[in-house]
Amino acid sequence: MQHIGSKEIKPEIMDTQEEKLRKSLLIFAAAFMTLGVMLWLAIYWLMGLNFSSNVPLGYQAISVTSLVYYMRTRNFEVLRFVQLTLFLFAPFVMQWSIGSSITSSGVALWALLAPIGALVVSGWRDSIPWFVAYMVLTAVSGFFDFYLGTGATTGIPMNTIGVFFALNFAAMSSILYFLVRYFVIETEKIKTQLDQQHALLAEEQKKSERVLFNVLPSNIAERLKNNQGLIADGYADVTVMFADLVNFTQLTEQMSPEQMVGLLNTVFSGFDELSEKYGLEKIKTIGDAYMVVGGLSRERPDYVEDMANMAIEMLEFVARHPALVKRNLGIHIGIATGPVVAGVIGTKRFIYDLWGDTVNIASRLTDDAKAGHILTDKLTYNRLRFGYLFEPPNILNVKGKGEMTSYRMLGRVTHAVEPVVGSNVYRLPAADGTSPASA
Repeated sequence: MQHIGSKEIKPEIMDTQEEKLRKSLLIFAAAFMTLGVMLWLAIYWLMGLNFSSNVPLGYQAISVTSLVYYMRTRNFEVLRFVQLTLFLFAPFVMQWSIGSSITSSGVALWALLAPIGALVVSGWRDSIPWFVAYMVLTAVSGFFDFYLGTGATTGIPMNTIGVFFALNFAAMSSILYFLVRYFVIETEKIKTQLDQQHALLAEEQKKSERVLFNVLPSNIAERLKNNQGLIADGYADVTVMFADLVNFTQLTEQMSPEQMVGLLNTVFSGFDELSEKYGLEKIKTIGDAYMVVGGLSRERPDYVEDMANMAIEMLEFVARHPALVKRNLGIHIGIATGPVVAGVIGTKRFIYDLWGDTVNIASRLTDDAKAGHILTDKLTYNRLRFGYLFEPPNILNVKGKGEMTSYRMLGRVTHAVEPVVGSNVYRLPAADGTSPASA
C-alpha cells in the first residue's frame, strides 16, 4: 500500500471482463428481485389482502444493506453469498407465511433464481449446492402442503390465487429470460473483443516472424520458433561470397548521415533481391561489406552457379544504377567453396554466422580483388569452369595459409562477347589441360 501524508491508498483491483460481467449480473438480479418484492406488496395491498409484511420488508433491508456493504468494500464474495441466500430462502419463507404453494400462488418459484444466478455469476460447479438446496426446499414445501396444508385459512379467493400464479410465472420467467439474455449479449461482446485482440496478437506474431525470417535463414528461424537450444551445424560444402564497396569510406566524408545510409540501403536492398532470386542466404552486412552463402539448404543443388550468377548481376546492378553511377561507386567480390561451421550466437540481437577457412578465404579474395573484379578459389573455379570464363590463375599469399591459387571470373560463356570487366578474355582450358588461347 502507498501512503500519502496520513492517508492510506489501497491498490485498485483490476477485474477481468468475465468478473465484471458476473458482478453486473448479480446486481441486475438483486435489483429485479427488490423491485418485484415492492411491486407484489403494492398489488396485495391494493387488492385489500392483508398479511404479514415482515418477510418482504426484511428481504429488502438485508438486500440493500449487502449492496451498500459491497459498494464500500468491493467484497463481491459476501454480496454473492447474501444475495443467493435471499433468492433461495425468502420465497419459501414467504410461501410458508401465506400458507401453501397454492394459496401463495407458487411464490416459491422465485427461489429458482438462486441456482440459476449461481450458474451465471459463479460457474456450474458452484451452482450445484444451490440447486440441491432448491430441490430440498421444494420437496419440504411439498411435504408441508400435503400433510399440513391450511390454504383455506387465509381467505384468499381462488380467482386471486389464479391471477397471482400467472403473475409469478410471468415475472420469474421474465427475470430469468432477461438475466440469461444479458449474459449472452455480454458474453458475445467479450468474445468479439477477444477475437479482435486475438487478431491483433496474430498480426503482431506475424510481424515478429517476418522480422525473424528476415534476420535468419528460414530453416534456422523455424528451429528457433520451436524453442531449440544451441544451434550449431557443420556443412561439408557451401559457397561463401563477400562483396565490398570500393572507396566507400572516402565517399562518406562527402555525404550527410542520411545520404550515406540511403546509399547503403540502395545497394544492399538490390543485393537482397538478387539473393532472393537465386535462393541464397544473406548472412549479414559488415559496414560496407555484404556476406551471402549458398548450400545451407539442398533445395537448390546448383548453388555454386547461383552464387556466380548473383555475383555477375551484382556488378551489373552497381554499374547501371543511376544513383550509384553518380557516386562512381564500385564493388569487388570474393567467392570460396568448402566446409564451414554455422550457428546462432548471442541472446540479444542474436546473429546467424559462419566460421572456418572457407569464410576466411572468401574474405581474403575480396580484399585482393580489384574494383569490378570477381575472384574465386580453385574449388569454385573447378565447379564453374565449363560454364563461365576465367582469366589464367593468379597466386596469392594468404596469411596463415601461404600461397593460394585464385581465378578471376569474367562472365558466363553465353555472355562471352561482352565480358563483365576487362579487355583480355580467355577461352576455357582445353580438355588436356593446356593453356587457353587469348581471345
